[in-house]
Amino acid sequence: MQDTGAEILRHYHSGEEVESESKADNTPVTEVDIAAHHMLLDGLVRFGLPVLSEESAAEAVDRRKWHAFWMVDPLDGTREFLGRTGEFTINIALIEGHEVSFGLIGVPVGGAVYAGGRELGAWKRVAESWVPIRCRSLPQAETLVVVASRRHRGEKLDASLTALEQRYPGLRRDHAGSALKFCQLAEGRADFYPRYSPCSEWDTAAGQAIVEGAGGAVLGMDGEPLTYNARDTLLSPHFHAVADPAQSLWNILS
Repeated sequence: MQDTGAEILRHYHSGEEVESESKADNTPVTEVDIAAHHMLLDGLVRFGLPVLSEESAAEAVDRRKWHAFWMVDPLDGTREFLGRTGEFTINIALIEGHEVSFGLIGVPVGGAVYAGGRELGAWKRVAESWVPIRCRSLPQAETLVVVASRRHRGEKLDASLTALEQRYPGLRRDHAGSALKFCQLAEGRADFYPRYSPCSEWDTAAGQAIVEGAGGAVLGMDGEPLTYNARDTLLSPHFHAVADPAQSLWNILS
């Protein structure tokens, strides 16, 4: 992942315009996405498991037969990369039996790396040391922090924020791109990440593993943890990522 991040940053800091094309789902893809994909693929195949990457999804015709595999987004937040916001990540997740067991998120700008899993705990690499991280309990009298992308609004999100503001008038909405929102929950800097706009399983898998390892949860509208490679589509359902799943506050949004 370190070499992949360095390659992404080489283009990011080059000052040269990076050309992009639109994929079938109207999301952008660049030569940097493809280069990062190949670098990660070369590293992960050594573990002997199949790799399902955003940039290879169409080729994974046998994916439903896989019990264990790597799910990868080589450059999550391509729009943020193109916009030079710094809010993009490298996402790697290990899927076993439709559940995510381990996740790794690298943040090229700044060099942070997050890792974790439901049965493993969660950590953030600071300099050369791995520091344990933990979701925070729902604040009783402090500000409730909701994280969401500045690029995604909608009636459902506005309704959820309105409902939460009735309980927490000082609610604060923080903007973040890519899987950084999961990282903010996992390290205790946010409480809630609702997602009602389209995204794919490679966008959520690594973040879910890290949030679960830190004591939080990523739940579909049925209240159950998200599963992977269990349907014909690779689109993720709407979900709530919560730092404190024991609290009943989230039930008012279901």
